[in-house]
Amino acid sequence: MISFEEHTELHPGARVVLGMSGGVDSSVAARLLMDAGLEVIGVTCVFVDDDASRKAIEDARCVAEMLGIQHEVKDCTAAFSCQVIDAFVSEYAVGRTPSPCVVCNRTCKIPALIEAADSLGCDFVATGHYANVVCRRDRFAIAHAAYEPKDQSYMLALLAQDQLKRLLLPLGAFEEGKTAVRALAREWGLPVASKSDSQDICFIHGSHLDFLADRGLAEEPGRIVSLDGRVLGRHEGLHRYTIGQRKGLNIGGAPEPYYVVEKRPHANELVVAFASEAMIGSAHVSHMVWQSVAPEEIARRCDEQGSFPCSVKLRYRQAAVPCRLVLGVPGSVRVVLDSPQATTAPGQYAVFYDEGVVIGGGVIEQTMRD
Repeated sequence: MISFEEHTELHPGARVVLGMSGGVDSSVAARLLMDAGLEVIGVTCVFVDDDASRKAIEDARCVAEMLGIQHEVKDCTAAFSCQVIDAFVSEYAVGRTPSPCVVCNRTCKIPALIEAADSLGCDFVATGHYANVVCRRDRFAIAHAAYEPKDQSYMLALLAQDQLKRLLLPLGAFEEGKTAVRALAREWGLPVASKSDSQDICFIHGSHLDFLADRGLAEEPGRIVSLDGRVLGRHEGLHRYTIGQRKGLNIGGAPEPYYVVEKRPHANELVVAFASEAMIGSAHVSHMVWQSVAPEEIARRCDEQGSFPCSVKLRYRQAAVPCRLVLGVPGSVRVVLDSPQATTAPGQYAVFYDEGVVIGGGVIEQTMRD
């Protein structure tokens, strides 16, 4: 399952730091790396000091002991609090909807593993993500996992070249995804073979609204308005609502359901519309990180209209859809969708693909209905 072709410096006997979360994915990844002839050191990064983290450390330690590999614990709580948790709260405070896992992988998790690798004399790092690393025209990029329903390429789309060139993803080639991984874990007698999957946001246990309230995000009720400015009701605080939300708006009397399509923090207004009005045709994306294709190559390959055909995911759980990418000022692009799509929230990430390989990704700043 380990490809030596994408990494010319990878060879049997190479030393690898593996991020061990205490779950079945990273545990199976450890055994796969060992079977490929690599020397593995398990590192459990502690992002939040809680019972779940302590259980993860113990589970990872048990697996490492069974496999006969070195296991280390790395305290990442300070960096995680600053880079991920503070950013999460700040984004909600200004009416945006963040993707903390995308941020964590780029700014916290992968950097922490690389730092550990450097201190332990390891050239490579690995994780249990379901995706692949490929090399195209001397550039590294994330590619789809073989098992599409489990694909996590979106979550790794903001990794930079210096991070990608050291990254190994041994689970990406499994065509049966988690089913095959759990089967191997049982076959190998790993003690975490039946352990349930972790939750999406590791630092929130319970309601994210309670979490935000505990961090001082106050309730500020305001108006619910239509696209043409009619006042339809009252909201209980913009952070309580998500773009695309239909239920819980408490707006009666309409011939069809309303959907949340916009938040206006400056006016403290929640904007709603009918489904036919809630579709978008384009979006502005900033803070682009380029993987398989550099922006200079995009510019050379644009068509007569100045656009580059590709596909895009506007949210994690969405299939990639055809679009055209138009370069803007350095670090920004405009994505023009081939067909209207359900609106998505500013603060989420747009990830661009070319035949299943990540071109790059950035944060959605604004969506347009044109």
